Amino acid sequence: MAGRQTKKTGTSSKGGRALLHSKKFWIVILAFLLLIAIPQCSGGTKSDTQPTAEASASSSAPESSEPTDTASSSTPAPTDTGTATTDAAPAPENTAAAASGDAAQSSLATTVLDTLPVKGRAPKTGYSRDQFGQAWSDVDHNGCDTRNDILKRDMTNVTFKSGTHDCVVLTGTLDDPYTGTTIQFQRGQRTSTAVQIDHVVALSDAWQTGAQQLSSDQRLQLANDPYNLLAVDGPANEQKSDSDAASWLPSNTAFRCEYVARQIGVKSKYSLWVTQGEKSAMQTVLSSCPTQTVPTDGGVSQGAKVATAAAAQNSTAQASSGSGSGSNSGAAAAQQPAQTADSGSSDVYYGSCSDVRAAGKAPLYAGQPGYRSGLDRDNDGVACEAKK
Repeated sequence: MAGRQTKKTGTSSKGGRALLHSKKFWIVILAFLLLIAIPQCSGGTKSDTQPTAEASASSSAPESSEPTDTASSSTPAPTDTGTATTDAAPAPENTAAAASGDAAQSSLATTVLDTLPVKGRAPKTGYSRDQFGQAWSDVDHNGCDTRNDILKRDMTNVTFKSGTHDCVVLTGTLDDPYTGTTIQFQRGQRTSTAVQIDHVVALSDAWQTGAQQLSSDQRLQLANDPYNLLAVDGPANEQKSDSDAASWLPSNTAFRCEYVARQIGVKSKYSLWVTQGEKSAMQTVLSSCPTQTVPTDGGVSQGAKVATAAAAQNSTAQASSGSGSGSNSGAAAAQQPAQTADSGSSDVYYGSCSDVRAAGKAPLYAGQPGYRSGLDRDNDGVACEAKK
């Protein structure tokens, strides 16, 4: 029995040593696994997959109490963002540049002119001012008629009639784009005609170049569109009448390029056409200013105002050097067209403003054929004006 026990004891001892050996083995294995796990928690694996962030991860890990968060927030984000910016940036910039170039090219007056149809002038049959709605209608619903809106827009030092909510202009200073002169406007029976509102594309011309096909609402808009309206020297406006660019251009040569460009813009906006003679005249004007663009503002651009002011200064200097009475002579000359027109006003008679509107002549200004004080209820020099 003793022998058997001794043998068992030896066997047990050997089994214990094997078991002990097995525990050491597993301890070594666990230690090895821990050694692998610790670098993974500290971002070691991230460093292997993100070599560009290796220096950042290794330098920040000892200082941070949460190395895993630091590595995950700082390492991938800069790399991803940088890559996205580098890949995406060139395309939008190139596209924007191309779009800008296309926009600039398409706004050249010569380019837009070439898009307008060229046709013969249609008959004037059926034309009347009434085809374009009531004169100076308040189409923008701001409470003021269109004439006063344009006077207010184009003049400086403007004053208004009290109690009209700044809707009736009494006085103002106009740097006239058509003549390059400065006009002191004063509302009155014999003075209002000094400044008139011109349709850059005359309504009669519009009627004969496509406006017959427009709806009544579109024609009303055309007649009152600030883009097609300018406050100008009265006599110059009367001289222009319903002429197109082939038969009339402003005497202020500094304004001709913009004047023609605005006509092109209006005709493009309202789908009107040009005659061959009109297009040729426009091309001749634009040949001296090939970079002229179609105006995008609602009135005279700043560039035109500068040119007009310069012309006005030259005119003033010439008048001063001529004689001391030059300014009085100029004032007398300015009044002459109105007096001349007034002398012939007896040839035309309108019984009422309804007759004036039916004839397409509303509003009537003092000095124009048919004007009489009986039609001018407020005695301001403008008869049969739009009702407010």
